[in-house]
Formats: sequence, C-alpha cells, structure tokens
Amino acid sequence: MNLSKLFASVQSKALAIAIGFSLLVVASPASAHHAMGGKMPSTFFEGFLSGLAHPVIGVDHLAFIVAVGLFAAIKPQGLLIPIFFVLSAMLGTGIHLLGVSLPVVELVVSASILLFGILMALKSSPNVLMMLGLSVVAGLFHGYAYGEAIFGAQTTALVAYLCGFTVIQLVISGAAFFVGQKVMKGDFAQVAPNLRSAGLVICGIGAAFLASNISSLILPAPKG
Repeated sequence: MNLSKLFASVQSKALAIAIGFSLLVVASPASAHHAMGGKMPSTFFEGFLSGLAHPVIGVDHLAFIVAVGLFAAIKPQGLLIPIFFVLSAMLGTGIHLLGVSLPVVELVVSASILLFGILMALKSSPNVLMMLGLSVVAGLFHGYAYGEAIFGAQTTALVAYLCGFTVIQLVISGAAFFVGQKVMKGDFAQVAPNLRSAGLVICGIGAAFLASNISSLILPAPKG
C-alpha cells in the first residue's frame, strides 16, 4: 500500500476516534438538557433561545440531526429525511404537551442514534422510504424529549420554542447535507474517503447514551 494513502487512512480514523471520544466524555441523559438552566422560558426571546439551544446542548440530539443530514446527502431525494424528522419532532413535542405518554423515551432516542450510526457505517443501507419511516419514528421520540423543557410554558414562549428548535435542526441537518455531498464528491477526500467513519462516531455516541440510560434504569440514582 502507498505510504501516503496509509497515513491518510490512519489520520482519518484517528480524527474520527478523537471526535467520538470528546463527544462521549460529555454524554449525559437527554432529559438534563435545558438552555435556561432549569428555568421555564416566559418570553418569546427566551422560548426561541431555548428552542435553538436544546438540540445543540444535547449531544444525543445533535448527533442524530447530523446523521439525518448525512443520510440526506447519500440518498436520492434524501432531503426528505431531515424534513420528515423535523416535522415528526414537532408532532412529538405536541404529543408531550397534550399529556400523552410515550414509553422509554430516552432509550428509544439513544437507540435511534446507534441504529443510524450502524446503518451509515454499513456499505449499503435501507432505501429512502425505509429511512423516512425510521426518521418519523425517531422524530416522535426526540420531539417528545424536547417537550420536557417547555412543558407548562405560556403560548408565546411555546410557539417561539417550536420555531427555535425547528430552525436549528434544519440549519444543522442542512450543513451536514452540504458537507456530506462534498465528501461524496471527493472535495474533502483528504479528510475521509466516505461517510462510514462518521457513522462509526455516531454509532459510538449512541452506544454510550444507550448504555447510560440502561444503567440508570437498572441502577437508578439515589434521591437526595
């Protein structure tokens, strides 16, 4: 093997591992994410800021949004994947606000990250219709988790929150789509030959969150 290609391959894998490790260090249950430090948003600005921040503060949500954006880059009509996810997330938040309960939300959120990471790391993944279905299911649970931060807020803050998390998710997934397309075209070939390395990173994040959530169910933290 050419030494320069070998070095580039090792460098790419080392970068992926380093990124994954740094994200895993800050991994924590999604229910802890709150842009207002636990305070309920009461104004339009606070609601919008909280909506913008929630998917970014939560490494689990952020990893999944990046994953759907990358899948959009590798599938025909793939832009429907993040759009369906975002719309479904809004529906999931609405379900929470209506007081309807979904089971094991955090487990499903973390399992969805792991699943999408695995699918991205494979040489072939399900067709776009299957990915749309998976995105819709995942969106319901991610959106339900988003709703925890705004449950009980007044209408103005609530609408602003929905606008905020919708905008930031579309921006992040759009950026991931752009980068994914550049990688697939070879524009970033010196960084990674394809998106499988990103899939491995996302897979690691999902596995870490899933293990954390399972352990918290088996061994719940003592109440103070």
